[in-house]
Amino acid sequence: MTEFIPPGTRWIDLPSPFTMKRGGELHGARVAYETWGRLAQDGGNAILIVTGLSPDAHAAASDDDPQPGWWEAMVGPGKPIDTDRWFVVCVNSLGSCKGSTGPASINPDTGRVYALDFPELSIEDGARAAAHVVDTLGIKRLACLIGNSMGGMTALALLAERPGIARGHINISGAARALPFSIAIRSLQREAIRLDPEWNGGNYGDEHYPESGMRMARKLGVITYRSALEWDGRFGRVRLDSDRADDEPFGLEFEVESYLEAHARRFIRRFDPNCYLYLSRSMDWFDIGEHCSSRCGDHDTDARAALAAIGAGGLEKAMAIGVHTDILFPLQQQEEIAEGLRAGGCDAAFLPLPSPQGHDAFLVDIDRFGPAVGGFLAEL
Repeated sequence: MTEFIPPGTRWIDLPSPFTMKRGGELHGARVAYETWGRLAQDGGNAILIVTGLSPDAHAAASDDDPQPGWWEAMVGPGKPIDTDRWFVVCVNSLGSCKGSTGPASINPDTGRVYALDFPELSIEDGARAAAHVVDTLGIKRLACLIGNSMGGMTALALLAERPGIARGHINISGAARALPFSIAIRSLQREAIRLDPEWNGGNYGDEHYPESGMRMARKLGVITYRSALEWDGRFGRVRLDSDRADDEPFGLEFEVESYLEAHARRFIRRFDPNCYLYLSRSMDWFDIGEHCSSRCGDHDTDARAALAAIGAGGLEKAMAIGVHTDILFPLQQQEEIAEGLRAGGCDAAFLPLPSPQGHDAFLVDIDRFGPAVGGFLAEL
């Protein structure tokens, strides 16, 4: 598997060894990142974006890489995250295959790809890696920390680990802990990959690659990223033209099936299966209450108490945004974040949006998310 790394990517080396939360350590590890805008002389205009499972650090076009980024409509001059005002940093998650060290990287101790020799990965490991990027860039305190989806978990772990690292926080479709439905879906995705004979215990290559497993995992994911309302409005029961239908027994017959197939095939060779497994499981393990219990030695800390501690730890203003149609990170999880932070004294708002586009709304429904994010940053 060849790592797919955008041309504008830069790297920061992590401390070596880099000790992982659940045991083991990394040597010679690095984190990929990109930046936009200019850091103010006092360093007070920095925004850090931590991402969901699959995005790279290329959130928007830049001089180094003019290709549109995954959040192109949100980041840039005059956009909601205005790079004429803000110095924006986006990091690729530790454990990914988009430039940061992960299971697809070469293990310097063996000269071979890590594969399943990569240490167990936690959300907290990614948070500490992102914090190291902030420190290395000379940023004393972030103006705002923005986390989307899995990045919402990473952001909370970072705020818990480093009180006062940010004045503001926007948590978008994130969660303080994984819920059973989300765990169940991700478990099925991992099983689809592991049951593909070509996965071969994590030892595969470009010629023998678990393509079927990755296709199924991606299809399951895409189904949960959007809502039933959008599927119905977008595809209905429209059937494929006769020349596009699949002649195989029980093959593709409906437009929605064709869409899922095409989407999955675009993804499978652009993301490493083992990285997918590691990052997926890190979300299932995450519980901000357990995180704070292990740090504080208080085994009775729950998510609300942990969030209140974050709210009391120097975070001045926050906003948790969710959508009514999100089944993967449902709305009550963003409400829990806002209420918990508010209990600690933070000025925290909860913003439920009526987007029909489910969990992925923050990527596509810019008409709703843009004013919310831009308005919050304007008040900072």
